[in-house]
Amino acid sequence: MRVGLPNEAATIALAQRLVPLIERLNIVYLQGDLGAGKTTFTRALLRAMGHEGAVKSPTYTLVEPYEIGGRPVYHFDLYRLADPEEMEFLGFEDYLGSGALCLIEWPIRGAGMLPPADLDIALFHEADGRRAELKLADAWQGTAGFTLA
Repeated sequence: MRVGLPNEAATIALAQRLVPLIERLNIVYLQGDLGAGKTTFTRALLRAMGHEGAVKSPTYTLVEPYEIGGRPVYHFDLYRLADPEEMEFLGFEDYLGSGALCLIEWPIRGAGMLPPADLDIALFHEADGRRAELKLADAWQGTAGFTLA
């Protein structure tokens, strides 16, 4: 599914629209160049899910933990990883085993160490704003009425 995002309000609206789907998932990839809107999308998503506090970018910490509705949510930014094997030092498998929602920016930096995404969101710069391309894993297509077309 392709969605035009002419401004920040459109990015926020997309995040809000996806809450019912994303709340059921475990792994969401957020891809795109620097400044494409990955953290803006995540901030809007977490707020739409009910988080009321600050939403910090995990650029330097690599992961920011949240708890929303009793479920752990982890926002990862892997941009600063030099090697995918550094995922072991993060204890990434422990995050996965918790039944948490893992929002992962720059998943390409963890290639070979990450499980496949349930939902892959790629954000792109365009002349008139941004564009999102969403790909839902086949296993989730049609589940409880969720499809991305």
